Amino acid sequence: MTLFLLIASTHFLALLSPGPDFFLIARSTLAHGRWVASGACAGVALANGLYISLALTGFTRMNTGSPLFVLLQGAGGLYLLYLGVKFLQSARHDTQQRISASGASTGGWWHHVLMGLLSGLLNPKNALFYASLASVLASSRAGPVLHILLGLWMFFIVLLWDLFITVLIGHPRWQQRIQKHLPRIEQLCGLLLCLIATAALFNVAQHLTEAP
Repeated sequence: MTLFLLIASTHFLALLSPGPDFFLIARSTLAHGRWVASGACAGVALANGLYISLALTGFTRMNTGSPLFVLLQGAGGLYLLYLGVKFLQSARHDTQQRISASGASTGGWWHHVLMGLLSGLLNPKNALFYASLASVLASSRAGPVLHILLGLWMFFIVLLWDLFITVLIGHPRWQQRIQKHLPRIEQLCGLLLCLIATAALFNVAQHLTEAP
């Protein structure tokens, strides 16, 4: 029970820190509404579910210096850079035009599921956290029941927390106040994603130059 509470609380605290997944969900909610954004939530939860499954089955081959993590960080950096540029381009368009065309331009709910899945899988923060979790579980004597409970808890807490973000940000009162500032919010999210991507790609380049 102590191990469960420790991992569950650490996992939830990690959720509270804004990252690429948060920016994607927040922007999707503001630009396209809660229903479309729920697709991004589902994709992020599925990505976390995959990492959780790997962690619970003893996948410990990934650390900050492993080729797998470097590859993941490079792919994640490129994808986050792509998202950042898309956000910046979207911010240039008129808000009402973007909203009226959202059904055609966003690709719908399943398109955002894919975006959320890629964001969750290519987020280096997620990969590193669950690799660390795998190491902790491997060094403990936790049984399969605890593993199953942890897996279910972490998967559903990710999904519920992300859906809560869409409900909070997508509330009509907030929407009316924020909608006029949407281009600036998209610009900010785009810039932050580009900065995160630049840092990830810089770390990859640094690792490659230092490799023998």
